[in-house]
Amino acid sequence: MTIGAHLTELRKRLVRSAAALLVGSVAGWFIADPVMAALRGPVTAIALGQHRNASLNFPDITGAFDLKMQIAITVGAVLSSPVWLYQVFAFIVPGLTGRERRYTFGFFLSAVPLFLAGCAAGWYVVPHIVSLMTAFASTQDAALIDASPYYSFVLKLVLAIGIAFVLPVFLVLLNFMGVLSARSIVKSWRVALILIVLFTAIATPSADVASMFLLAVPMVALYFAAAGVSWLHDRRVAKRARSLDDAAIPAAELELPELSGALPGERK
Repeated sequence: MTIGAHLTELRKRLVRSAAALLVGSVAGWFIADPVMAALRGPVTAIALGQHRNASLNFPDITGAFDLKMQIAITVGAVLSSPVWLYQVFAFIVPGLTGRERRYTFGFFLSAVPLFLAGCAAGWYVVPHIVSLMTAFASTQDAALIDASPYYSFVLKLVLAIGIAFVLPVFLVLLNFMGVLSARSIVKSWRVALILIVLFTAIATPSADVASMFLLAVPMVALYFAAAGVSWLHDRRVAKRARSLDDAAIPAAELELPELSGALPGERK
């Protein structure tokens, strides 16, 4: 394809993705109220657990509308993700080799469930974090939480933990590309363990360590699972290389033609 054809193809994919996002955002507008009710749950729990006034607040007159629009666009991006992800793949995949296609689809099919599991884990620890952060104030003070920053905080936390669950897939991808060996992944397990614990301690600053371990244990398991998959891949590559070496015939073992020993012009 020419550059102009590529640009035309890109425009077509972008228009379809934008249309899907628009339709998803319209649907997200009607789902925004249940989402907002779910976000209000941890704040309501503060009033019950800490015996203080706690509520979400909108400091300006357009705050509620702006927040509902943010929720609608976020929900729309999630609902329309099958469409725009397909458009991305439809634009990129024709330019990939067969091997690159296998890597791409394998990464996608394994990364999406892990990302969703990480988002679910992040949503699970949100109430603990909200409760801890508001517990630093005196019980005589009211917890008047600005709704828009609160929504951004929850969204960033859930996305961060979701992305953290996908990182082992990147390790496997780098191994399959020949950039990182399984030996290197296994040798770095101490550093990886410390980084995972630090990340979960920052992401879940809860008074009890149960929430931290609920995140750390699956992340450590995913890390060693990535090391196991990489080890199997390296073993298969090494076995294939040995079979190719065995099939090759060294030059020193080639049979040379036997000399008859007779001089030219002589009869045997």
